[in-house]
Amino acid sequence: MSETVQGVMLPLIGTSIGAACVFPMKREPCDAFRNALSGFAAGVMAAAGVWSLLIPAIEGSFALGKLAFLPAAIGLMAGTLLMLLLDRAVKSLCKRLSGCLPKNSMLTLAVTLHNIPEGMVVGAAFAGVAAGEGNITAAAAMTLAVGIAIQNFPEGAMISMPLKAGGMKRAPAFFIGVLSGVVEPIGAAVTLMAADIVAPALPYILSMAAGAMYYVAAAELIPESAADGGAVSFAAGFTVMMSLDVLLG
Repeated sequence: MSETVQGVMLPLIGTSIGAACVFPMKREPCDAFRNALSGFAAGVMAAAGVWSLLIPAIEGSFALGKLAFLPAAIGLMAGTLLMLLLDRAVKSLCKRLSGCLPKNSMLTLAVTLHNIPEGMVVGAAFAGVAAGEGNITAAAAMTLAVGIAIQNFPEGAMISMPLKAGGMKRAPAFFIGVLSGVVEPIGAAVTLMAADIVAPALPYILSMAAGAMYYVAAAELIPESAADGGAVSFAAGFTVMMSLDVLLG
């Protein structure tokens, strides 16, 4: 299996491992544990956005001189705004379907739709490698994929464990949790297939991916972790991801 295929599949593996928590665990994890995981995942995403996405985007724009920051700044804001629009669209859709689908189904739908841009984040990184951009290495792209996989672990558990607690058998609950992450390698593959097209705009695309990650961290993960002193778990996640990026990148 090639390194690119491994990297594209890593986020799905992270989701699957999280969903597999339904087998050894007899009850849902406590709020403090879930919040600590959210803080750790937010720290991972914050560091990955800097070292794996924003720095390569700026380095890829050095021809602009002192304005090398501009593509990264534009892309970062564009990615954040696009995720805001997607988030509002998902919430609006869930609200309209709330009388038709069970609560757990709504959660699964929301997580699945949010996973699409996360898959495209990984695809954008490996598209940079495929396009021969020297400012983003295969190791850096792989590290980013590992970071997304870590962030996906609590998401997989968040879907499968409530389903099991609601009376569903372990195997079907696990299967639904895994399905929520299948869209990520699909999104990555679509982005990779367009590698030649996206190469000229890669600094913008990488920074847009960073904006998407930061929106998820700021809007969902950090608020969830704040109640239990999530600053420590955030710092731990940031430190781990920063270390991996520097060591492997």
